[in-house]
Amino acid sequence: MFHKEGFKIIFIALIIVIGLSLLANLFVENPTIRGGVIISLIILLLLVLQFFRNPKRNFLVHPNQILSSVDGKVVVIEEVFEKEYFNDKRLQISVFMSPINVHVTRYPVGGKVVYSKYHPGKYLVAWHPKSSEENERTTVVINNDAFGDVMFRQIAGAMAKRIVNYAEVNQEVDQASDSGFIKFGSRVDIYLPLDAKIKVVLNQKVKGGVSIIAEKE
Repeated sequence: MFHKEGFKIIFIALIIVIGLSLLANLFVENPTIRGGVIISLIILLLLVLQFFRNPKRNFLVHPNQILSSVDGKVVVIEEVFEKEYFNDKRLQISVFMSPINVHVTRYPVGGKVVYSKYHPGKYLVAWHPKSSEENERTTVVINNDAFGDVMFRQIAGAMAKRIVNYAEVNQEVDQASDSGFIKFGSRVDIYLPLDAKIKVVLNQKVKGGVSIIAEKE
């Protein structure tokens, strides 16, 4: 299964691979070179397909727990001062996604969208300390019955050039449902209340909509 954000790119990639393969068959006489070109094109297509994959998972609702929004590795767990929306201290958990990870973004909690904003910006590497404030990003805040307001931020990396965000203010959303997509490498920051109990450790690998990252004390 593939994410809808990849349909156009997959179609274009398929046409290019087929077209160049036909040209290689027609104009490249050396069979070794011709075979190498065709194999390289097939590998390129497979890379595009794996990037936009959207595997089926058994999502369970956890009303008193917060789920990871994305697949990847936990790279930050710290207390920070969040100044875009809260203007106070929050617990920040950041998950870095490599190009080989599933890049679907999911709602970490269910509730009502109370804030959703896109910010144009730079394309620093996603693990750069200033990427959460200077890179292209979106910020979404969900009001949740158990945790109050929970923020998550999609951050473009050095390779990512487009963030897709489906969240709209006043929209009611379900935990683990699809909230967007980040194309080609990125990171997601989640900002939690200080009394949330963290359930992950640095460098732990997590799965979007499945892995529990925090719960109520």
